[in-house]
Amino acid sequence: MNIPHKSVPIADLHREPLRHLLTALADDHLILGHRHSEWTGLGPILEEDIAFSSIAQDQMGHALGFYTLLHEHLGAPDPDIHAFTRQGTEFSCCQLVEWPIGDYDFSLTRHLFFDLAAGLRMETLSLSSFTPLAQLATKIRGEVKYHMFHAKTMVSQLGNSNDETARARMQTAINRQFGLALGMFEPRLGEQILDDAHIAPIESKWRERWLEALNAVLDGSGLHIPDPDRIEPVYGGRNGYHTEYLQPLLNEMTEVFRLDPQAEW
Repeated sequence: MNIPHKSVPIADLHREPLRHLLTALADDHLILGHRHSEWTGLGPILEEDIAFSSIAQDQMGHALGFYTLLHEHLGAPDPDIHAFTRQGTEFSCCQLVEWPIGDYDFSLTRHLFFDLAAGLRMETLSLSSFTPLAQLATKIRGEVKYHMFHAKTMVSQLGNSNDETARARMQTAINRQFGLALGMFEPRLGEQILDDAHIAPIESKWRERWLEALNAVLDGSGLHIPDPDRIEPVYGGRNGYHTEYLQPLLNEMTEVFRLDPQAEW
């Protein structure tokens, strides 16, 4: 992935809100990429083993892109330092991405929820007035399109399956994760400032579009979402409040890096 390297001036008013946005995006993709990688060698069929491994690699690349923007334009540490030296309370990922992979129906549902949101985010951000972000989002959008093709295909196959158990498990996974999924759209610090500057919209706009798109996907799969007005979003992740699963994941993910942070691999 070619990442923009030319520095551009950012108004002081936009710096902190932009830092929050980019950190949330980077942390989401990094943590979910790690979770997806845990399917390597464990997929229910070989094709799914390969698919989740490939998507995991893409997610890591997306995280690198966002960490690089933070480093080059907002003075954040080097991407590796930023990704591998923080404690869980310093992360801004939503809680959805932190949970262990569980059974295949859990991971597939999370994959659908997340990549549908990511596709909508990148579509909008490709038009951002912050050019480096627009350029990166345009590149990521092309990869997420294939992620969504995979998610929609597998969800449709299971939702329309003659196997009642398969359909029931998918619907249960949707119901159980829906509050976590709504947590992807937790309001961000200064989000209205970025919206006014046409850098990025407020989260409620993305949530509205995501619900419409998700309904369309599931309608063709014989599945449905719970009533969003009756489900409490799981917030907190954007402000450093996480599940008990995040810190052990970080300990595992950073084990090799912490052996010698100065090493060149």
